[in-house]
Amino acid sequence: MVGKKIGLSVVLAVFNEEATLKECLDSVKIIADEIVIVDGGSTDKTIQIAESFGAKIIKTDNPSVFHINKQKALDAASGKWILQLDADERVSKELAQEIVLVVSATTDDLDNHIVDPKKYDLLMRHMALLEARDGKIATGDGEICAFYMPRRNYFLGKFLKYGGTYPDGTVRLVRKGKAKFALKDVHDQMRINGQVSVLSNDLIHMADPSFSRYLGRSNRYTSLQAEQWMDAYHKKIGAKEKFAPGVGLFSVIKWMVWKPKSVFFKLYFRHKGVLDGFPGFVWALYSSLHIASSYVKYWEMRKSSK
Repeated sequence: MVGKKIGLSVVLAVFNEEATLKECLDSVKIIADEIVIVDGGSTDKTIQIAESFGAKIIKTDNPSVFHINKQKALDAASGKWILQLDADERVSKELAQEIVLVVSATTDDLDNHIVDPKKYDLLMRHMALLEARDGKIATGDGEICAFYMPRRNYFLGKFLKYGGTYPDGTVRLVRKGKAKFALKDVHDQMRINGQVSVLSNDLIHMADPSFSRYLGRSNRYTSLQAEQWMDAYHKKIGAKEKFAPGVGLFSVIKWMVWKPKSVFFKLYFRHKGVLDGFPGFVWALYSSLHIASSYVKYWEMRKSSK
């Protein structure tokens, strides 16, 4: 696909990813001029797999906010464009071709990059929802410095289409020096100093090929959410708790009953998760339980801290 260097670095932050890393790197090896791996102390064959692809490997610890290591990977890249991936993601042939096209384009060509109007509108609505939750993604004007792309999620043997799972837009392709993680939250999007455009083709996300893997990831994310609430609570001691839940009866009902119920109905009915069959039902149910699980861990931390 690529007969000459295009100035593209592919970067990943990893920890014990021997089951997923090879397929990820196989999907980008033909377009990458450089592969940078920041390893958080893997004890499996992750390092050996990375070495087999000629990757530049940086060894460090494994912080609970793993975006710290993602930022290290971004900073270590030398390409003028950087494709940031997770080990459980795959770049489809169509997406790879589109990435080559935009990375090789002139500034005028980037401004005129054609995207399917329906997909563009869908991604823009999704980005607006993320920005309402997390703040602006693009913080500057000027040239296009990043691309927001759709991501298709694999769960219980199929790619989900509904229940809020698609397009699951995310910023992955950025100009060097123009992107930073906030380093505060597991769901942080990169902040871009410049304009953000859109790619049409899907990034494949193989996060949950088995339910046991899903539960393991959920356990990590709910623990991190509980820790973030505790941090907010400690910062607000002596004042009104603005950013952390309470632990009284009203809060228990709110976080254990009302919010999970609201999330389930939104994902399963409003966002048509029912059309994804049994996997759609499980996705909606356990997404709602994610909130309750986070709250139980937080409640336990609050009680034990007294």
